[in-house]
Amino acid sequence: MANRAYLRVWTRDFSLSTMIAEFARFLTTAPLSEGPGRFRLMTVQALDASESPMAEWDLKDGTFDPAEVAALASEYRAMDTAFLVDARWDLWSFDVEAMRWQLKAEPLLLLCQGLNYDNGVAATEGQFAADLGFEHFFTGHARLLLGHAAEIEPGSPDHPVERRFRNWMASGENLKQYHQKTRENIQKLFQWVESVEAALPIERTELWSEGEENFEARLDEIVAVK
Repeated sequence: MANRAYLRVWTRDFSLSTMIAEFARFLTTAPLSEGPGRFRLMTVQALDASESPMAEWDLKDGTFDPAEVAALASEYRAMDTAFLVDARWDLWSFDVEAMRWQLKAEPLLLLCQGLNYDNGVAATEGQFAADLGFEHFFTGHARLLLGHAAEIEPGSPDHPVERRFRNWMASGENLKQYHQKTRENIQKLFQWVESVEAALPIERTELWSEGEENFEARLDEIVAVK
């Protein structure tokens, strides 16, 4: 299964009285896809993810703004509760079958987690968090973006699609475009982090992934390659 990437956010003054207002501001910063139904679903989860949701709202047909989405959760505000919002944001992705780039609306999960939710998971994963989607949107596949075109030779992996992909990327021009599109995804993410830091009383933020020991350093490395 492909690795996933996350944004984690801790604020200095998070409390029962601030969580809804700060959740609304966190939602406001998210660089969502344009058009109606930018928010898809809102779920209220008590105690931990093994419990049945306390409430759900289908938002796809509405024009809810961030404050209205956060307000839906206000009557369920509690330190052992989490609010989850399914949304979409536009990222460049490489279609290996068609061998072309697409700017597509990809799933984005936005969370607000009370301090006592899921045995205090907010302490390690943030009072606010986002499941950003697949790690390779920002790091590329097979660590190709650490090298230069001359170092990437046509491969002979067992899977024919993977072999075709590596052969395609052996072209310097194709690899250059791969860098460019991936950097655009990274820059969108970095700009979002800056917006979060401007909108909330930040204690710290963290970009983390399942497959990288230091995800932020990896992103900086890719952006720096010319």
